[in-house]
Amino acid sequence: MSQLKAVLIGAGARGAGGYAPYALDYPHELTFVAVAEADPVRRARFAEKHEIPPEHCYETWEPLLAEPKLADIAVICTQDRMHYGPTMQALDKKYHVMLEKPMSPDPKECLEMEQAARDNDRLLTICHVLRYTPFWNTIKRVIQEGRIGEIVSIQLNENVGYWHIAHSFVRGNWNNSNTSSPMILSKSCHDMDVLSWLVDQPCLKVSSFGSLKHFHEGNAPEGSADRCLDCAVEPTCAYSAPRFYLSDPFRGWAGHFTQELTKPNIIQGLRDTDYGRCVYRSDNNVVDHQVVNMEFEGGATAMFSMCGFTFEQERRIQIMGTKGELRGEEDQITVYDFLTHQKTEITIPSQTSGHGGGDSGIVRNFLDEVRHYNGQESLTSAAASVRSHLIAFAAEKSRLNGGESIDLNEYVRQLMVKEELSK
Repeated sequence: MSQLKAVLIGAGARGAGGYAPYALDYPHELTFVAVAEADPVRRARFAEKHEIPPEHCYETWEPLLAEPKLADIAVICTQDRMHYGPTMQALDKKYHVMLEKPMSPDPKECLEMEQAARDNDRLLTICHVLRYTPFWNTIKRVIQEGRIGEIVSIQLNENVGYWHIAHSFVRGNWNNSNTSSPMILSKSCHDMDVLSWLVDQPCLKVSSFGSLKHFHEGNAPEGSADRCLDCAVEPTCAYSAPRFYLSDPFRGWAGHFTQELTKPNIIQGLRDTDYGRCVYRSDNNVVDHQVVNMEFEGGATAMFSMCGFTFEQERRIQIMGTKGELRGEEDQITVYDFLTHQKTEITIPSQTSGHGGGDSGIVRNFLDEVRHYNGQESLTSAAASVRSHLIAFAAEKSRLNGGESIDLNEYVRQLMVKEELSK
């Protein structure tokens, strides 16, 4: 098995912590030879772990990609609105690209990246990691084997978790659609992708409802302050930042705002960064709950619900077919047969890598696709991802317009007309 070389653009939690560890675990398969990262501490830490020389450490992606081609692969894990530039340049340089989701909050950029991969005859794989997990692969296999017959309807709940929504989508990097993406894209494009994959038919119509119901100043408790450390009502607040970050099991999440997880460093971070702000007095605007209804070619329907007000962080799915039913949550899948009334329970073994094994699974699969590339599309190619991204874009348009039904074919036609007019 040949070793492949990669460059990393964006050495944050997903790049350095999610995908790059594969190179440390399997150095005979993958090695990182360059990194671009704005944060000097993260850049130095990544370079040390992966033994990257100083001349191949860059503050931004532009000088890295201005170099003659350094590797086979570019792993791009910048913020949502910073995906387009390095992806287009890396494809033009003939890198195979693994890009963190979402592709872009701009539909036009998504379409252009898909076309650039095709024009340059390169893989552009989007990190929809759910498809690479044993849990979701097992569900897909049960459907393909015909054990529940033809899919009639799916209900998928994404339970974000009260602490996770406060961390990432109220205080954190994905709290404002003007600087990142709408919630349906930044958090739930995984779900749009997996639903499209499971049904395996084009989506025809979309409608959606949702809002920022709770996390705004109108719900700030009387006597509350701008920061939790200065707040008189902090001890009675479920979203207290000190309670999150100074105790287990959430203490590790303080790594998003401090390099050393000591109590003095965490407290200083709570004074200086957005992670110490009151959840009712932040600059967030993304929804804290949303439902999406979908109709697919052939008549199958799906209902997706995302909600931040849950105790567990999990996904639960129910798939109703003509011959049986499937239910899945955590590591357990149950299949019911209508004819025999047999109930089959499948337990998925615990996974060591993040996202239920999806983080290492996508890297392993991508490396295999690069080694044997002959023009084929990857499992989560840009072409596949664009389809699910368009569902998310249409859902957000519906939500903003009072839940109107969006004809997806017409929506795509209008996007293509706008793109032609802009040329």
